[in-house]
Amino acid sequence: MSYTDEVYDRVVAQNPGEPEFHQAVKEVLDSLKVVIDANEEKYRSLSILERLVEPERIISFRVPWVDDKGVVQVNKGYRVQFNSAIGPYKGGLRFHPSVNQSILKFLGFEQIFKNSLTGLPIGGGKGGSNFDPKGKSDREVMAFCQSFMTELSKYIGADRDVPAGDIGVGGREIGYLYGQYKRNRDLYEGVLTGKGLTWGGSLVRTQATGYGVVYILNEMMKAHNDEIAGKTAIVTGSGNVAIYAVEKITQFGATVVAMCDSNGYIYDPNGIKLDVVKQIKEVERGRIKEYADRVEGAEYHEGVGIWNIKCDIYLPCATQNELGLDAVKTLVANGTKYIAEGANMPTTMEATEYVQANGVIFMPGKAANAGGVATSALEMSQNSMRLSWTAEEVDEKLHGIMVNIFKKVDEASTRYGMKDNYVVGANIAGFEKVVDAMMAQGIV
Repeated sequence: MSYTDEVYDRVVAQNPGEPEFHQAVKEVLDSLKVVIDANEEKYRSLSILERLVEPERIISFRVPWVDDKGVVQVNKGYRVQFNSAIGPYKGGLRFHPSVNQSILKFLGFEQIFKNSLTGLPIGGGKGGSNFDPKGKSDREVMAFCQSFMTELSKYIGADRDVPAGDIGVGGREIGYLYGQYKRNRDLYEGVLTGKGLTWGGSLVRTQATGYGVVYILNEMMKAHNDEIAGKTAIVTGSGNVAIYAVEKITQFGATVVAMCDSNGYIYDPNGIKLDVVKQIKEVERGRIKEYADRVEGAEYHEGVGIWNIKCDIYLPCATQNELGLDAVKTLVANGTKYIAEGANMPTTMEATEYVQANGVIFMPGKAANAGGVATSALEMSQNSMRLSWTAEEVDEKLHGIMVNIFKKVDEASTRYGMKDNYVVGANIAGFEKVVDAMMAQGIV
């Protein structure tokens, strides 16, 4: 049995009931097999893979808070500090009923390689809670965030662990979390990213993940003698990543014809009117179905099936495992040529293998959606230097980072004889930097 297979079997045995984590580890280890096999004796002697797949620390805690009816509620809180070989832990906080240890370990593990690809000195981590901010009043969200941060503040810091937002954690939540951190620690430091512009936030951070997906898509298409202009695109989701992916890909000349949320999807053959989507989702916190009531010619379809619409480019920007085998078979049959992941692991392993085997050019999330964490790291830099860059400066740096990520991924896949396999390229390029640091720092 190969070293990678041994380690994967160990992960499954020691982490029962954690399918998302198992999936993430298998996808990475399968991609790394060619590198591991070439260096097996050295890596075995140092137990590199055993250390890589085991978080340095997992913090789990209860979060009691009082709702507007005076009833005491209790949620679970987590922080997975996965790997700090190249810098302080960096990764988002997710507030959603689906949050559990398996999902956070999968996200934290992915974050190691994503952060490495940015070229910036940040390690991998993730955290969150099964708290659902939907339908809660501002006071209830504040009460929860203050209780959550009272415990979390013991384990984070500007040079130790710097959380950011994720699903369910936007500007409102980051504000409440930061205020409580400041109260508890009596420190005004860059401990959270995604902060408001008046108190340490960075311009372009809101747009960064969505913009970054399109920047790397553009590089990928140029490498195949193609361009975004004139193409038809579908962007799944209607949150932060999706909205700004639509904004940027439209600027590049594509027509986005469909978006969705957890209830259903909209189809607008004339091109999605982003100002309407922003009003519904960012201002009113409404459902995407309202778009069809406001835009003539638009259709709303309840449930899943957005992939049945023909497109050249498909950007899954909603959540993990949203794009399965049957869906990608339909995309391939309808002529989709490019997929770039805006969400974290939105495509199942079977679906990924199918599109790669059927001529679709595929960019995995650890490369494609790294723009968000990259700009978070730029926010950390600005906080450390006590200054703010202009939007143009940040956007230029973000664009440069995404171009460099594509170059690293493309070079790694080519070097190991798997040109255009960007899944393998992203994992190898991310792994090589982390493993060099791990070996240099001894058995820790």
